[in-house]
Amino acid sequence: MNPVVKNRQARFSYAIEETFTAGIQLYGTEVKSIREGHANLSDSYCFLSENGELWVKNLHVSQFRLGTYSNHLPLRERKLLLKKNELKKIQKIIQNVGISIVPLKLYFSSKGWAKLEIGLGKGKKLHDKRASIKERDIDRDVQREI
Repeated sequence: MNPVVKNRQARFSYAIEETFTAGIQLYGTEVKSIREGHANLSDSYCFLSENGELWVKNLHVSQFRLGTYSNHLPLRERKLLLKKNELKKIQKIIQNVGISIVPLKLYFSSKGWAKLEIGLGKGKKLHDKRASIKERDIDRDVQREI
């Protein structure tokens, strides 16, 4: 379960309350490009469509270097695969104001399937971000002393 791509900014900008693991619908050249590490989660976000499906938008997967005419579009919307009860649970939580669905990391499972870990969280305010930085600095100083 080695993460191929992490969204490091997400845990800093959002207070993640709950996480889900979703499959992701990809083309063959997208899988090859992700295995090489040519993906970016920094600007991506998830949304629920009108018919109850979960999609990820702005997930940048670079075109495969050896791809030909059948190469994929880098910024296309990709469908996330979750169970119905998980989708209903997400729909109930999203009805609260201020909750966002944020992609956290993209990895390959032990079976070789591409998985996307998503988190439900509220955006942090500036003072919360400063507190996170302060805690991180204190932890770093303690580790140095040890």
